[in-house]
Amino acid sequence: MKEQIEQIMLHAKEEVEQASNLPSLNEVRVKYLGKKGELTAVLRGMGGLSPEERPVIGSLVNQTRDEIELLIEQREEQFKKQELEEKLKTEKIDITMPSNKESIGSIHPITQIINDIKEIFIGLGYEIAEGPEIELATYNFDKLNTPPDHPARDEQDTFYITEDIVLRSQTSPMQARTMEKQKPPIKIICPGAVYRSDNVDATHSPVFHQIEGLVVDKNISMADLKGTLEIFTKKCLGENTKIRFRPHHFPFTEPSAEADVSCFVCGGKGCRVCKGEGWIELLGCGMVHPNVLRNCGIDPKEYSGFAFGCGVDRIAMAKFGIDDMRLLYENDVRFLKQF
Repeated sequence: MKEQIEQIMLHAKEEVEQASNLPSLNEVRVKYLGKKGELTAVLRGMGGLSPEERPVIGSLVNQTRDEIELLIEQREEQFKKQELEEKLKTEKIDITMPSNKESIGSIHPITQIINDIKEIFIGLGYEIAEGPEIELATYNFDKLNTPPDHPARDEQDTFYITEDIVLRSQTSPMQARTMEKQKPPIKIICPGAVYRSDNVDATHSPVFHQIEGLVVDKNISMADLKGTLEIFTKKCLGENTKIRFRPHHFPFTEPSAEADVSCFVCGGKGCRVCKGEGWIELLGCGMVHPNVLRNCGIDPKEYSGFAFGCGVDRIAMAKFGIDDMRLLYENDVRFLKQF
């Protein structure tokens, strides 16, 4: 059996040297060292040996195994070295050439404005309420005191998926959903994308972004609304910003108002940005209509509230001096790099 082991060692050494690549070398490994290999067969045949011969032959088998493993490892290293050398020859790199610079992105101007507004209102104790962009007409219109014959419900203004499901035309549905689930006091802002059937031009887009706010509690008044918006506009557009209310009509608020801010470019003197008026229309607002409170399960005799909504895109345009809304959606990196 000793001669058999010596023959195995001799043949294994020859086959390791003759192996031409890693797969053939692995075949040699399996042939001599595998579970059904020749050395394993020797170990299985040791049952016929005397007790004195077994430890001698066992030691010799282990020694032979170690020597074969070492030969295979050395040959394997040779193959890997050759493979690396061939790879370096075929994949030469000119280290004198300048490397490609990685392009670092930036936060989109719309996202910047949304984050800024969130920070302002979170500092005032508001919570963030977000919801589905595909909305039930009940929440988009009915609970907000918008009757079936209202122009806003026409297909020329709203994207309908079915008669009862729409792409939300405002983030107000989250106000209704919140009032249904939560008892006053309520202080929330609702940011998100909204959809309206508008033609694309410099100041209109069928998809844009809104942030709406809602406060419901006892003894809320128009003075609370104006004070809140004064803080918001000063924080968002500058400490010298002034605000004024103009009478308006919205079905979900009564009384309703349009809020204008003094032009932050000219300070109210009149310029190209404010079209010479000194004021820029910013948002719509008003006291929550009693019907809206009633539709959402809140007693208007006990509670009152105010709501407001502003277009994030137009604030971004005003703050960054952008004169065409389409630039915000065309993904031109040259434009976005400015922010």
